[in-house]
Amino acid sequence: LSDPLGAERLWEAAIERLGQVDVLINNAGVFEPVAVDAGLDDWHAGWGRTMQINLQASADLCRRAILHWRERGAQGGTGGGRIVNIASRAAYRGDSPAHWHYAASKAGMVGMTKSIARGFAREGILAFAVCPGFTMTGMAEDYLASRGGDKLLADIPLGRVADPAEVASAAAYLALEAPASMTGAVIDINGASFVR
Repeated sequence: LSDPLGAERLWEAAIERLGQVDVLINNAGVFEPVAVDAGLDDWHAGWGRTMQINLQASADLCRRAILHWRERGAQGGTGGGRIVNIASRAAYRGDSPAHWHYAASKAGMVGMTKSIARGFAREGILAFAVCPGFTMTGMAEDYLASRGGDKLLADIPLGRVADPAEVASAAAYLALEAPASMTGAVIDINGASFVR
């Protein structure tokens, strides 16, 4: 998804393989540092790559899903569908001085999700976001190890980071069972490390 046309190719491959899509879950992301005192080229490259993967590719896939569901409905098929965007607690809490771009990309994803929910609910297109804190994936493990995991865990009242299955459970609920009236909802999964 770092390629500006990657999301388009992914969508086309999914349609070719499946014929139709009912649910889109955007769960790709990068969490790569860029220092405030980095050279301008490195600064722009870091921001550009993060925004492309974390936000633009997700927006491109949301756009294709909405157009697909509209077309399907216009052809007499089942209109509507569901989008679940995996954002981050950083969308609300912010992040480290080396990760402004990550926080901004995830805040953009939450704003995009709410806009889709408000703009397309009448067409049966529902949108939800999940905002995990640290989740025990390779990305989080490396960061925890590099930043002194015990200090970071002390900031999580639950005393541990989320398990990927916990995030998956919330995403599956939103994708399959959540009532339509929940469209636009954001679910936090962060062990109470940030409570809105």
